[in-house]
Amino acid sequence: MKITHKFSLSVILAFLLLSHHGYTQYASKKVKSKHQIYTDSIKQVKYDYTFPIWGQTVYKKGFDIPYPIGIMGNFIWMDQGLIIDNLQLGLQSENQDIPLTPVDFIGFGDNTNTSYTVNVRPDIWVLPFLNVYGLFGKGNSRTEVNLVKPVEFKSVVEQGVRTLGFGVMGAGGIGPVWFSVDANFTWNKPELLEEATRVNILGLRIGHTFVFKNKPDRNFAVWAGGMRLHMATETAGAIKMIDALPPETWDRRDEIVTDYWNWYDNEATIPQKIVADKILTPIVDRLEQADGDSVISYGMDKQTKELWNGIIGAQFQLNKRWMLRTEWGVIGDRKSALASVNYRFLM
Repeated sequence: MKITHKFSLSVILAFLLLSHHGYTQYASKKVKSKHQIYTDSIKQVKYDYTFPIWGQTVYKKGFDIPYPIGIMGNFIWMDQGLIIDNLQLGLQSENQDIPLTPVDFIGFGDNTNTSYTVNVRPDIWVLPFLNVYGLFGKGNSRTEVNLVKPVEFKSVVEQGVRTLGFGVMGAGGIGPVWFSVDANFTWNKPELLEEATRVNILGLRIGHTFVFKNKPDRNFAVWAGGMRLHMATETAGAIKMIDALPPETWDRRDEIVTDYWNWYDNEATIPQKIVADKILTPIVDRLEQADGDSVISYGMDKQTKELWNGIIGAQFQLNKRWMLRTEWGVIGDRKSALASVNYRFLM
C-alpha cells in the first residue's frame, strides 16, 4: 500500500502530541492550562525559520519547542575500571630493538582510568524530536595499571587527549514524563597512542520537568537513566620507561628485580623463560640500571570493566536561551560528573 505524504505527516504530528520538552536537548512540551495565556501566544507565533522542520505546525498546536541552534560547553570527569588482555611488549634502546612479543602469563590487578575533558557541543534540532550535534574537546587521561605476576609493580601514564565526534538524539514523552535516546561516536587521540581510539556512548534517560508558575519559559528538570560506554579494544603505543613508571616503582626497583629472578629461577616454566629471556629480562635489566630513556612499545586489548552505569541529572532553564545542567554517574563501576552551560538561538 502506498503511504501518502499527508498520512506520514499525521503520524509525525501524533508523535509530537505525545512529546514533552524536558531539558534543553529534549523534545517539545505542551504548556499546561494554568499557562493558558502563554499557550495562546505560542499558537499565534509566526515561525518562518528553516529548522526545526515542521516548527510552524508544532507552534500552531500549542507546543513550545527549543530554539533550534545551540552551543554547549561541558566539563566532564570520569573514573572507571579497565580490563587488559592480549598484552604484547617490545623494547627500543641504543643497544637493542626488540619487536612486539606476546606475553600471556602477566597477571593484572585492578586497572583504572581517570580522565577529564572540556568540550564544545554545537547542535541543531533538525526535527522537533530529532537533534544532531558535534563534539570537539581536549583533556587529560591518567591510566594506572597494576601487575601482580610474575612481579608486583605499578605503571602510571598521564597524557593529553584530543576528542572529535558527532551524535544524534531522539526524544518524546507520554503524559508528564519525557524520555530520550542519545548516541554519540567519538575518536579520542591520546598523545602516546599511535592511532585514535573510537568510543561509542549510548544514553537512555527518563524524567520530568517542573515549569515555573509565573514564568512558563523557565523550568527545572530532573531525570534518571543509564549510560553504556564501549571503546575499540585494540591499543598500541610507545612510552619511555621514565614516563611509564612512577617514582615509587623506581624506588622499589631492587625489590622488583629480586622478585623477578626468584620467579624466573623457581616458578617459571620453560616456555615462559623463553619469552622472558626475549623481552622481560631486558626490561628488568633497564629498570635495575635506572635507564629511564629506553622506550617500551606495547599492544593490548583494553575494555571498560562494566559497559553500563546508572546516571541522575538535573537542569535549570533560565529562559529559552540559557540553561545550566549537571549529571552524575552514581551506580556501577564507572563514576562520572558533568557540568555544562548551554546557549540557544534562532537562525
